[in-house]
Amino acid sequence: MRTALRTAVTGAVAAATVLVCAPAHATPPGPGVTARLISQKTVGDTDYTLREITVPPGQATGWHYHDGPLYAVVKQGTLSHFDSTCASDGVYPGGSFVQEPAGPDNVHIGRNLGDTTLVLDVLYVLPHGAPFSEDAPNPGCPFQ
Repeated sequence: MRTALRTAVTGAVAAATVLVCAPAHATPPGPGVTARLISQKTVGDTDYTLREITVPPGQATGWHYHDGPLYAVVKQGTLSHFDSTCASDGVYPGGSFVQEPAGPDNVHIGRNLGDTTLVLDVLYVLPHGAPFSEDAPNPGCPFQ
C-alpha cells in the first residue's frame, strides 16, 4: 500500500500541470514557505488535493492540524516533524513516506533544520470544502 501510494503521488506530480501558487497555511509559516496546487478532484463528499510544499532551510510550516488524513513523499531535503508535546515524532529524509492523522488532537509542525530546501509532495484527503490545514497556537514549545 505504501509503495502504491508513493508511486501514485509521484506519478501524479510528474503528469500534472501546475494550476495555482499560494502560500502554505499554518500559524505562522516561516518566510518563503509556499504551496503549489498540482491537482484536485472531488469524489462524493471528499476532496483529494495534491500540492507541492516548499520549506526553505531554517523555516517551518507553523503549528496546525488537518481535518482529514494527509500523505506525503519527501522529494528533497529532510523533514523534521514535531507533535504537540514538543517531541520529535519523525525525521524523514528524501524519498521517505509521511502520514499525518486527522483532527485537533494531532497538532504538529514540520521544520526544515537542514541546509537544503525541503520539498514535499502532499496528498490531502479532506471533507469537501475543508481548508488544507487548521491553524493552531504553539503548544508551549521553545521553537516556532
